[in-house]
Amino acid sequence: MDVFSRSWDSLRTTVRELSDEDFGQPSGCAGWLVRDVVCHLVLDAQDVLITLATPTTGAASADAASYWDVVDTPPTGEAPLDALVVRLAAAYQDPRLLIFHLDDVGAAAGRAARRADPDLRIATKDRTLTVRDYLSAYVLEWTLHHLDLVAFLPDRPRPHADALARSRALLELIAGTPFPPALTDTDALLVGTGRRSPTPAERSALGDLVTRLPLILT
Repeated sequence: MDVFSRSWDSLRTTVRELSDEDFGQPSGCAGWLVRDVVCHLVLDAQDVLITLATPTTGAASADAASYWDVVDTPPTGEAPLDALVVRLAAAYQDPRLLIFHLDDVGAAAGRAARRADPDLRIATKDRTLTVRDYLSAYVLEWTLHHLDLVAFLPDRPRPHADALARSRALLELIAGTPFPPALTDTDALLVGTGRRSPTPAERSALGDLVTRLPLILT
């Protein structure tokens, strides 16, 4: 729960410190600019609020790892929902309005997460899981999108080390095997999710695991 709050606060702080010019830069998400990633984060924050307000008495059917679907096709930014995010982000025109919206909804999502019972079961994506597992899954979401946000902005802050480590551990659960120690947490996340191709040395270190990558998470 603490890592969720720290990763979300760190990501929102990074967004708050972006310049207007930063919003027009490419991101680590194929087909999306930085402004599109920020707009997606607004929708993510809304999802957190909706999900935390959707309790259920059903038995848990998923955990933080099985919350994620692994698909074969990398995103291009052209899927209907992805394209909608691009149009919505462009409609803001003034980046400060987008920052304000993320601050407003994001702060509410952060408060709701801190106040939620970690053992409460909630329903989302046709799954039932505890708040603890749901927020753990979102640590990976926040961390990956933080990396996306600063992929071409080398002077902007990176995710916290604990968020990177927790996200790597969850990605290894999804993969069913650990990534080699030779890969840093950041490199394991970027290579593991297809945000960049492995170098020859990384490919060698990954061994048979490389044939199962990337893990495209939805």
